[in-house]
Amino acid sequence: MEMILNPFKRAIQQRALQIGLWSHLSNHVSTEVIGGAGFDWIVLDAEHSPNETFLLHQQLQALVEGGSHPVVRLAWNDKVLIKRVLDIGVQTILVPYVQNADEAAEAVAATRYPAEGGLRGFTGLSRASRFGRIKDYHGRAQDELCVIVQVETSEALAQIEAIAAVDGVDGIFIGPGDLSAAMGQIGNPGHPDVQRAIRDAITRINAAGKPAGILTGDEAQARQYIEWGCCFTAVGADIALLARASEQLASRFQQFKAARAKAA
Repeated sequence: MEMILNPFKRAIQQRALQIGLWSHLSNHVSTEVIGGAGFDWIVLDAEHSPNETFLLHQQLQALVEGGSHPVVRLAWNDKVLIKRVLDIGVQTILVPYVQNADEAAEAVAATRYPAEGGLRGFTGLSRASRFGRIKDYHGRAQDELCVIVQVETSEALAQIEAIAAVDGVDGIFIGPGDLSAAMGQIGNPGHPDVQRAIRDAITRINAAGKPAGILTGDEAQARQYIEWGCCFTAVGADIALLARASEQLASRFQQFKAARAKAA
């Protein structure tokens, strides 16, 4: 069997715009639904969602036919968590709360085998190697792995150039929610101070030679971030789509019900 290529990694290396969706629902059925919707990438969130390795495994299987590239956001920058998601076939990881170059290097090392200076453990029968059917997997795996680190504090933003210089960091993702909290504007990433910090970060990430990414549920804001230079932008979340659409449908029919009752 041939090595499985990573189209998302190649796309962001070429600065081809990638539009994504966040997935919090932690369910293979909903993942299959959104996986065929037309997004370039889907983030399977394991930081702020009840996602564990076996559930992620099922969601990866559900995304095989849909055409969206799976990105897993880990619960933490932890070599054991990274090892487990790589073994189930994840090729692109998003590592939260990376504060400096040393932490970025730790994340990269967890994705590399000892021959490449890393500390990833060996197994010959993982889903990543298609159960041993990709004969040269261990020699070529790092070529197809994509490591994105998330900067989400003022301290981390100050270290962008150093983080970008770490060999093996493929992209830098700005976390607007935690950044707004760190800047004293919790829940308000649209605050002018936060927006100025985001724009400056995007500019510096690009100047450092790395693609920049971000998440927002505001469509106008998403377009603005893209204009500022974001290469991979998540433009919504499955749980928000479900919550808002169900609220709107219920509201319309509750109003209809009230009007009927009033007319009776």
